[in-house]
Amino acid sequence: MNSEERRRQIASLTAVHGRVTVVELAEKFGVTAETIRRDLATLDNEGGLYRVHGGAVPAYSFRNESTSIETRSKAALAAKKAIGKAALQTIPTGPATLFIDAGTTTAMMAEELAASLAKNHSEDDTVDVHIITNSLPIATMLADAPRCDVRLIGGHVRPQSQAVVGDIATRAIGVLRADVAFIGTNALTMQHGLSTPDAQEGAIKRAMVTNAQRVVALCDSTKFGLDYLVSFASINDIATVVTDKDAPPRYIDALRHEEVDVVFADEYQPLP
Repeated sequence: MNSEERRRQIASLTAVHGRVTVVELAEKFGVTAETIRRDLATLDNEGGLYRVHGGAVPAYSFRNESTSIETRSKAALAAKKAIGKAALQTIPTGPATLFIDAGTTTAMMAEELAASLAKNHSEDDTVDVHIITNSLPIATMLADAPRCDVRLIGGHVRPQSQAVVGDIATRAIGVLRADVAFIGTNALTMQHGLSTPDAQEGAIKRAMVTNAQRVVALCDSTKFGLDYLVSFASINDIATVVTDKDAPPRYIDALRHEEVDVVFADEYQPLP
């Protein structure tokens, strides 16, 4: 097989599988890893794929840009609302401490949680849930909720996401512990796990994942198969993925094969 044909097949395999590795490709084509690296470099220069550490992802699926919270909050809105409501099912009964990271889907969950606490309010002022978050909107949303204690992590505020980030925030989370971390993500692949375009937000997410007994990822169907610059959790770090009914079946099967629970949001009506 000549190099042109091999590169054509590599581009096709990358598009089909979402991510390929140098080791896998070298074994498949019976060539050295260095030859594959040259192939990937050529395809990257031609725009046929995007090189990442150890392999490549499709050019159309790799992202490194950030979008504003206003823009993201309007994307897949109906699905995010349904996912936020479904995520409440995964909160432990009894007093619990939760990490909730900054994001538009986690904000939907916080809104549903505030409504649920208000609906079930009683004269008893015992705290049912302790919230630790790096999100200004989420902290504000839950600040007045009954039987809820909120701790907002301090640090630098990132305008695009209204998230608190930086070394101070990361260190603060590093000395805390939670029963469950509710984590939003910009992307999910089986190979790269959960990822985000911003390294500082990725560090916060990683700290929450590391310091929680259980991790619940909130991921609408538009995020599957995308790959961003910073991976903050592997699939093995995740206990549960809450998603909508449009999630690709091959990803659902793959997640369950890795013993990750998948919770589907209730059927939702897409907004006009």
